[in-house]
Amino acid sequence: MTSIPDGPRDAARDVARVAVVTGGGSGLGRVVAHALVADGYRVAVLGRTRATLEETAAGSAAPGRVLVVPADVSAAGDVDAAFQRVRDNWGRVDVLVNNAGTFGPNGDPDGIDPDEWRRTIDVNLTGTFLCARAAFAAMRAQQPQGGRIINNGSISAYAPRPGSAAYTASKHAVAGLTKSLSLDGRPYGIACGEIDIGNAATEMTSAMGGGVRQADGSVRPEPTFDPVHVGAAVLQMANLPLDVNVQSMTILATTMPFVGRG
Repeated sequence: MTSIPDGPRDAARDVARVAVVTGGGSGLGRVVAHALVADGYRVAVLGRTRATLEETAAGSAAPGRVLVVPADVSAAGDVDAAFQRVRDNWGRVDVLVNNAGTFGPNGDPDGIDPDEWRRTIDVNLTGTFLCARAAFAAMRAQQPQGGRIINNGSISAYAPRPGSAAYTASKHAVAGLTKSLSLDGRPYGIACGEIDIGNAATEMTSAMGGGVRQADGSVRPEPTFDPVHVGAAVLQMANLPLDVNVQSMTILATTMPFVGRG
């Protein structure tokens, strides 16, 4: 049997580093969690459905280093309790990957239900803030001080798709939040960056091969790429020393219609 390396360690405490991944029960969250575990991290996976979180843990390289924490990222009480559980178990938080998100409603602005708009903002923006808030507090208080927050933005943080007002607004806001966190974290050794992902092949993008509405009104299939590369990119960001930061990274299917979109 191949042994699992201990991976990144906190030299001052000689312990494996601790990461929290939201939306860890499926898709990119699962991929990122598995990449971190394989590199030696202890990883807490957050999400609303215990069964899928347990599947993530069971499918990892070292299930014993995965903590399953059911939580709704849009609920402040859930988030605070989740991060307290991580700290109770492992003492600190070194990396937060804010991955939980939803596409939300699709359609022209006058056809979007306000409740669906609010739900999208609650998950994509408020959830990202609440988890960053809890991680910031932990990273600021712990010794050694500091850590890294990696927010999952989107290509839509820069260029919208037709009929995506809620999702696009939330992701533009995440880009602003990322910059603010990056600035506010400097005195405490807290780095914050954003990864903007275009067309990774997950359940959320499964319809793209059958055709996606374009800015010119046409419907065309779009290429996707293996999400394992997202895991590798997040790992690269996570493993940098805290005096180095990737402020923003864009990873996408090479020929997707992003450059020049619209």
